[in-house]
Amino acid sequence: MPRLTHRDWQTLATTLRIEGRAFINGRHVDAARRFDTVNPATRQVLAQVAECGTAEIDAAVAAARAAFDDGRWAGRSPVERKTVLLRFAALLRANADELALLESLDTGKPVADALGVDVAAAAYTVQWCAEVTDKVGGEVAPLAGNLLGMVMREPVGVVAAVVPWNFPLLMASWKFAPALAAGNSVVLKPSEKSPLSAIRIAALAQEAGIPDGVFNVVPGGGEAGRLLGLHREVDCISFTGSTATGRQIMQYAAQSNLKRVWLELGGKSPNIVLADCPDLQAAARAAAGGVFYNQGEMCSAGSRVLVQRDLYPAFVEALTIASRDYVPGDPLDPATRMGAIVDEIQYRRVLDYIAAGRIESTLLAGGEPLHAETGLFIEPTIFATEAHHRLAREEIFGPVCSVIVFDTLAEAIAIANDSDYGLAAAVWTRDLSTAHLAARQLRAGTVWVNCYEEGGDQNLPFGGYKQSGNGRDKSLHALEKYTELKSTLIKLHD
Repeated sequence: MPRLTHRDWQTLATTLRIEGRAFINGRHVDAARRFDTVNPATRQVLAQVAECGTAEIDAAVAAARAAFDDGRWAGRSPVERKTVLLRFAALLRANADELALLESLDTGKPVADALGVDVAAAAYTVQWCAEVTDKVGGEVAPLAGNLLGMVMREPVGVVAAVVPWNFPLLMASWKFAPALAAGNSVVLKPSEKSPLSAIRIAALAQEAGIPDGVFNVVPGGGEAGRLLGLHREVDCISFTGSTATGRQIMQYAAQSNLKRVWLELGGKSPNIVLADCPDLQAAARAAAGGVFYNQGEMCSAGSRVLVQRDLYPAFVEALTIASRDYVPGDPLDPATRMGAIVDEIQYRRVLDYIAAGRIESTLLAGGEPLHAETGLFIEPTIFATEAHHRLAREEIFGPVCSVIVFDTLAEAIAIANDSDYGLAAAVWTRDLSTAHLAARQLRAGTVWVNCYEEGGDQNLPFGGYKQSGNGRDKSLHALEKYTELKSTLIKLHD
């Protein structure tokens, strides 16, 4: 099938029907209050969306609880759940253009990325989790001959998934897919900045055969997240977002029922380029993509680029050239590689950091807003910084790169680890021993060697050390978050 053109996407946008209501117990439900969701590329309102409060959250959790308790999903065989989830994945693919358009309009990201990455990876995640549903079993413990000990995995119950706006559908799938595969009921709260694709897939889940009450979507802001965190009928809450909000969610769990809390939080990931880097141009292109892709709105963004002194001048030149591939443009143009910042609040936040950087650090490239008369665009920005500068320590979540010079690998490791965060890291070297040494010493959940942001495969877990969170998304380890272990011991004879 031919790929859609810029004009095709623009035409689809004019005919798109947007649903803004919550989805609770198998039907769309309005709320007493609504909020506007805005296209950041045009500053125009896309739709009014239900702002879920106490009544809606209580109704969604009650529906999820009833569905779990009566076994309409949890009680189905793994093969039956697998079949339904495979249909769900197929429906995500069949509706990929619509979902990608919703994400692009809602977040400002390039539609080509929304289609080729967000929607495609979300469908793959659901398919992958479906395929392991009937392949993950329990254990028989090695005990005395007169005892039979069994270890079984059971669903935890009602799972609240609170997800961010940078990869709305993908981040949601990393949570709801393993939770559903394990037999849980789900209440999904998308970010108020990007609720549209989550609302749309609720109807697709129902079409696939997921029973009413098992998959609910409750759009809203911080109050909706607070209500879920405090709700005593929520057994587990899985959150991706800022470290500050993650702390609040842990407090809500402590104040209520000590629900399980799984957090994937912020990052300030180091990307270390050693003098024996095997390909300087490839490293520069990967570094540019690692911080400018998705407008820099990535928790794993390689926003600290550490470069060994001998390579520094040549690398900075190559990085500056590579950054020019990320000139902001119309998100509905398939050729666009950088779109708009998600909303006015984040746009101002990024510009404030750039202003602070002009005082404290040295601007090497970019630093200006673009197309300000129409939308929220900022060009790729590169600063030469010191490791202690604010730009090199705080998560910006925008297209701003800090380049830091170092002399030895030990110095680079020390700088890399001197952070509250530990989500990801990378090292570029042609020496295998150096690569292993650095990977062992870097305090991060993911370490890339001679690449950055590679490995979209579900077989690798993703998550962080330190204040980047706990638990892991992706891989079989994700299922651990949404299950309880039960030991059963049977005495066979005296």
